[in-house]
Amino acid sequence: MATPRISFEFFPPQSLDASFRLWDTAQALSPLSPEFVSVTYGAGGTTRDLTHDAVALIHKNYGLKVAAHLTCVNATRAETMEIAEKYAAAGVSEIVALRGDAPKGQDKFTAHPDGFANSIELIEALADTGKFKIRVGAYPEKHPEAADQNADIDYLKRKIDAGASSAITQFFFEADTFFRFRDKCEKAGITAPIIPGIMPIVSWSGLKKFAGNIGTTLPTWLDDAFSKAKRDDRETLLSSAVCTELCSDLIDGGVEDLHFYTLNRPELTRDVCHALGVTPKVALENVA
Repeated sequence: MATPRISFEFFPPQSLDASFRLWDTAQALSPLSPEFVSVTYGAGGTTRDLTHDAVALIHKNYGLKVAAHLTCVNATRAETMEIAEKYAAAGVSEIVALRGDAPKGQDKFTAHPDGFANSIELIEALADTGKFKIRVGAYPEKHPEAADQNADIDYLKRKIDAGASSAITQFFFEADTFFRFRDKCEKAGITAPIIPGIMPIVSWSGLKKFAGNIGTTLPTWLDDAFSKAKRDDRETLLSSAVCTELCSDLIDGGVEDLHFYTLNRPELTRDVCHALGVTPKVALENVA
């Protein structure tokens, strides 16, 4: 089995304890030499400043290539592009461009009167600067707001055509889900790399709720397995085995890149990476 290229997603801290967890996560995973790490943007743009600070510190202190999330929510075009320019000034040259989720308490996304109407407009503006490598989101299962999966794929192609160079998928639980999606994208003329998003299962009950909200299919066999593992106090062992097998199946199917949603809890992600043959390459320096 070929050793994959890897990348990680972190989220910005909103408390002192969460800050320590982020830095512990960065310290634990940095030695695995990821291709890049991304830092998320809270719903409704609530972590805008925290995201910027976390991106700048990770880039400076850990020497990692950071892809900063940027959304269209609750900001004018000028404000959004000002944030992008601050990233460029901090040496950050990659952005994950997203429409963004609706602010808390709102049912759906509503564009700011002077803001970007959608992710395509944001991607075009970022591409026009010539300063960024742009990544976007992709949905191997139908986005809750899409008419069908074909509409999702058509929209993904528009995002690539607007200037994005690669896409990172929402998480899924079975390799065939990704392979079917990849085949449909190729048929639609999408040639940009599509990186599978991998969610190590830190909490099955929490992940079930989240998956249900975003329309991710929950395999019956997996629910049954975690019910039994919980009784036997073997959930962590099962999580590691399930995630490693999913990644192995993807690699056997030709996947070369994997993007892990770490939830700022590095242990499971690190164990899975080790099982895939991804091991520390350099000593960690400049620890914050």
